[in-house]
Amino acid sequence: MSSLDTVVVDQATSGPRWRAYLILGALSLVWGTSFILIKKGLSVYPPTQVACLRMAISALAFTPVMILHARRLDWSKLPFLLFVGLTSSAIPAFLFANAQLHISSSMAGILNSLTPLFTLVLGVLFFRTVFSWSKVSGVLLGLGGASLLIIMGSSSGLEGDIGWGFLIVLASLCYGAGTNTIGTYLREMNSIQISAFSFGLTGIPLFLYLFAGTNFTQILQEQPRAWEALGYITILALVGTVTASIIFFKLIQRTSALFGSMVAYMMPMVALLWGLLDGEPIGWPHMGGMALILCGVYLSRR
Repeated sequence: MSSLDTVVVDQATSGPRWRAYLILGALSLVWGTSFILIKKGLSVYPPTQVACLRMAISALAFTPVMILHARRLDWSKLPFLLFVGLTSSAIPAFLFANAQLHISSSMAGILNSLTPLFTLVLGVLFFRTVFSWSKVSGVLLGLGGASLLIIMGSSSGLEGDIGWGFLIVLASLCYGAGTNTIGTYLREMNSIQISAFSFGLTGIPLFLYLFAGTNFTQILQEQPRAWEALGYITILALVGTVTASIIFFKLIQRTSALFGSMVAYMMPMVALLWGLLDGEPIGWPHMGGMALILCGVYLSRR
């Protein structure tokens, strides 16, 4: 394990249990901004290019790490790394970018909250996760709380074509498969290696496709807000993908796939707290929703 991994990530997830909850909250804060950054990118670039840019920038950022760790990589893990890259990032990036053109953020938020449920079901069926009623109760309580917060905080309603919403459901299913793969088959592997090679295996081909198979360079030259939108996507990639993935993968290794997936429940709560800071009122239904989420997260760790 490298000194960078030890200092930045390992210390954060070891020690008292409250650190795991703190990291979960920090990840929800980072990923809670992903939706607006995707929306900013879609204002200029088509969905395919937004997804390709997100993955390509992430892969480029990880390229030095891939070169540095190539000799120390356990190459027998390569199929699992490719699977994680596809299910945890590449496929969901395309699904979210396309879906958010046709459904409201409220609907996307509720459908994304299915991630812990899929993580639990896939874990029990295919990844030897031990079934327990406390975990089931935690998942259901969190799902109910997240749905309540999203519905109460929705100003535009649950708008959109449910057919496109199915893409978010499929992305949530992918997240569940990816997190379980890390927790089962990559638990002892350096989390920076997991991130670098999983993104590299999927992002580098998409980088080549971006320039060879799309009109990205033409948009960049002709659209007046192209560079601004590219900046938003770069922030999305470097903060919401590169940095957050390293911490998230380590969190899964130190806790469980199910606990890590509970970040999907925390994101609506973060949005509500941002609204409170901006002067928006919070009522008892909001308090009840947050209480359900916190209880669900606690039960998922038992």
